[in-house]
Order: sequence, then structure tokens, then C-alpha cells
Amino acid sequence: MALHKGSCHCGKVAYEVETNLAQVIACNCSICQRNGYLLTFVPRGALNVIRGEENLSTYTFNTHTIQHRFCSTCGTSTFGEGKQPTGEAMAAINVRCLETVDLSDIKPVPFNGREARG
Repeated sequence: MALHKGSCHCGKVAYEVETNLAQVIACNCSICQRNGYLLTFVPRGALNVIRGEENLSTYTFNTHTIQHRFCSTCGTSTFGEGKQPTGEAMAAINVRCLETVDLSDIKPVPFNGREARG
């Protein structure tokens, strides 16, 4: 596990997240594909918004179970919040927003979100 700093493009939203990036998902569902997300999932307690909570907007669709959070100024999709099937709060972190991650070192695992049922 490592502590990573993340932010939106304009810097109004900043956060820290503890994760190991051992498994990064490249989902092909409609929102992930359009936004180019690379996602890692963590317990919600591992995510700490350190600046700009008031600048975050929320988008939901389909079953409205995931709150896709993005900066209301620059539009950067930073992370999502939802619950595991067990009810545990979780966060889906957009790895592309993590400041010191070299994306060429990431080997994303494809996930067929278009056909996933949940």
C-alpha cells in the first residue's frame, strides 16, 4: 500500500488515497469509456478529500448507485463513491488523476461493464 496524491485539472479538488494499484480496471461501460477511466477500488475510508469538497459535483445514471464525482470548475472526473454488494462503502479512484503514477507502468485489466449485471 502506498499513499497517492490526486487532484482535478484546475487543482480546486485534491485528495489522498491509500492503495497499491495492484489491479487497475479498464471498464468499457458507457461512462468509463467516454471518460477514459482507469480505476482502482478502495474502501471509502482510504480516500481523504483534502481540498475542494464544495467544488465536487455528482452525476448518477442507470441504477443511481454510484456517485460519479467531478470538479464543477474543470470537469475532471476524480473518483466515484458507492457500496460493495456487502454494503461496505467504497471508492473508485480514477488512476489518471493520481499525480506521481506513470501510466506506462500500469497493466489494466479489462472489465466488460457493458454486459455486467448488478
